Amino acid sequence: MKFGKFLQENKARLPKAWTDQFINYKQIKKFLKSNVTPNTLSFDLTQLTWKPNPPNQPSFANKVSERLGLLQVNTTKFLEFLDAEVQKVSDFFEEQSSQLFRMYDAAVGKPEGLNQKDADESLEGIVQLENFALLNYTGVVKILKKHDRHSGLNISEAYLYRTASLPFVKMGDLSTLKKTLMDKFSGSAVTSNNTVPNLSKRKYAPSKDHSLFPSVALLPHHKVIVSLTGSHGTDVIGCVLESMAKFGVEIEDFMLSRLYHNVTFGVLIVLRSNSVELFRDLAKSAQKWDGILAFDIHDKEQTLPNSIEDAPYDNRMKYTATVLNGNGLTAQFLNEWTKLLLRENISVEKLKRLNEGKVSCADYELSVPIGVDIDNLRQDLFQLSISHGTDVALQPHDVFRKHKRLVVFDMDSTLIRQEVIDEIARIAGVVDKVASITHSAMNGEIDFKESLRRRVALLKGTPVGVLDTVRDGLQFTKGAHALCKALKKIGFKLAVISGGFMPLAQYVKQELGLDYAFANQLKVSQDGLTLTGETFGPIVDGERKAELLEVISQAENVSLDQVIAVGDGANDLWMLARAGLGIAFNAKPRVQEQARARINQHSLKYVLYLLGYTDEELKQLGCNDAIVRKNAKSSPDMAT
Repeated sequence: MKFGKFLQENKARLPKAWTDQFINYKQIKKFLKSNVTPNTLSFDLTQLTWKPNPPNQPSFANKVSERLGLLQVNTTKFLEFLDAEVQKVSDFFEEQSSQLFRMYDAAVGKPEGLNQKDADESLEGIVQLENFALLNYTGVVKILKKHDRHSGLNISEAYLYRTASLPFVKMGDLSTLKKTLMDKFSGSAVTSNNTVPNLSKRKYAPSKDHSLFPSVALLPHHKVIVSLTGSHGTDVIGCVLESMAKFGVEIEDFMLSRLYHNVTFGVLIVLRSNSVELFRDLAKSAQKWDGILAFDIHDKEQTLPNSIEDAPYDNRMKYTATVLNGNGLTAQFLNEWTKLLLRENISVEKLKRLNEGKVSCADYELSVPIGVDIDNLRQDLFQLSISHGTDVALQPHDVFRKHKRLVVFDMDSTLIRQEVIDEIARIAGVVDKVASITHSAMNGEIDFKESLRRRVALLKGTPVGVLDTVRDGLQFTKGAHALCKALKKIGFKLAVISGGFMPLAQYVKQELGLDYAFANQLKVSQDGLTLTGETFGPIVDGERKAELLEVISQAENVSLDQVIAVGDGANDLWMLARAGLGIAFNAKPRVQEQARARINQHSLKYVLYLLGYTDEELKQLGCNDAIVRKNAKSSPDMAT
């Protein structure tokens, strides 16, 4: 909410006779716009060129001199205008304070002494006057910041220090009177003499009767976000919290962000007293640590987010987007990605890089309007990914994001580089015929079961030993060992569900330390020497893969939201859709288009980034991509 509107709304809640006693925020702002902004020292950089003495035009030095001259006149007028307004506020505050003290004296002087009604009226008057002081002080701060921004000068800090001794800034006596009233009605005996008690020394004995304690409705509950930015990390935190403790404010939330040595520490506080002396103390601390102080006062009716790190909007969904490119995130990609977010009114709440070295992987915490069509957004992200060779994985930002418990892998071209049926066919001398059937299946001309039946039929008579030969030539995908080792260390259950063949799936299970292996079973001749060209048992096609995923999750008592599925082929789409996180890994275009997340990088290690793990955490898990297979023919998992 713009401060001008905020001020108008809050003025209306105070006595009507006070309206003219506020600073004339609107008029001062208008003066700045008309007289200061046109002569600003913050030049329009697009109009500046290197022409020391342009013909028929004043030099740059003359332009600066001319503007300084006009600013000298208009800033002087501005300060005189502001001084008069501040003095008006201060005089009115003193007058109203005196009335409150006279009201208190009269009440105390009654034969029956101070009663609840008198105390309530006094407290209500004090709270109104505190609100008046806080609103006007905030207005002064806002208008000074506008002047500094529009003029190019920096006078705010000096001006605010000039106001430190004014009664409406110090507010000491009024705060003491308020405390006296509250102490008295939390249990003290009511005085019946005609003298004002010594507010700085008077002590009251506690009482068991708390019925006269003033209503909470009479107490101010302004919420204020205070932030201090500086280069002294813990000192910045310390000086803010010291002020909070000194003035007894209630801290609702805080956050810290760091950019190398520069930090911003933000605190959401509730003011129990509207004394603006807190802000003077904070300003002094900011000066001591060469920091930049800012604060924002919220309307009592304004809804705040659950955390000051959240975007302050209603009707939003939380998502995480992980962006990946092993060669580094380019400025061109980041620019288009940000423009896409802006187009959909999506707010970035947090941004965290996950990798070390040149930034190649980052997590975005997003606040997404409820009206955004997530399916259409995923399609836009797919097109963005294709055009920049950079993966964008969008997931709901919920408790299940980092609490997955089961990973189900496809085998061929996922955990291993090869397609095992092609390798068997190559040795059997029928690779071209098998490839032709595979091509027909990929084009949707035949389904997986039929394509498998036809391809296996071509292997009839092939010696069983071919499976050992293929096994010895298998090359594991880069990062497979490191990923599985890390996942096991943090308690995951792992499975391979393959449209290939069981002897090879069992080998992969053993090599990677998996918990489950499912694949198709090949029939062998009665003498056990050759393949019959048939399979037995259920065919592990796409639907069967999804069924097995559910069976394993039920056996492990894991919800589907806690399951990850990784695959590359069309027959993996069912299980990718069934899992809480389905990842198309270096997949066929049709699979990538339909999957909710994709990785087109050379290492399976990137699966851990999609779970939000950083390189530092990967090191703790032993996932350093430096694990080499025993078999010399295999592909070593080298560092990325």
